[in-house]
Amino acid sequence: MKPEIHPDYRPVVFQDLSEGATFVIRSTVETSDTITLDDGVEYPLVKVEISSASHPFFTGHMKIVDTAGRVERFERRYGTRRKS
Repeated sequence: MKPEIHPDYRPVVFQDLSEGATFVIRSTVETSDTITLDDGVEYPLVKVEISSASHPFFTGHMKIVDTAGRVERFERRYGTRRKS
C-alpha cells in the first residue's frame, strides 16, 4: 500500500446530544473536538443529533428533534397541531 493516502482509522467517541449517551467506535471521521472518558484516554468527539439511544425505532418512544426550527415555523404558519 502507498503510505500517507489512507485516512487515520482510530477510536472516536460519538455523543448523542439528546440523550447524553456516548459510544466509542473506530472511524475515519475528522473532528477538532475531543473528550476524555472515564478510562483517562482523550478521544476525538463527534456530536450527533440521533443515535440508537434516542431513535424511535430502537426506543419505542416518539420524539421530535428539530434543530432547524421547522416545527416552530410550521406552527406559526398553520397553527399548533392537534393532539390525537
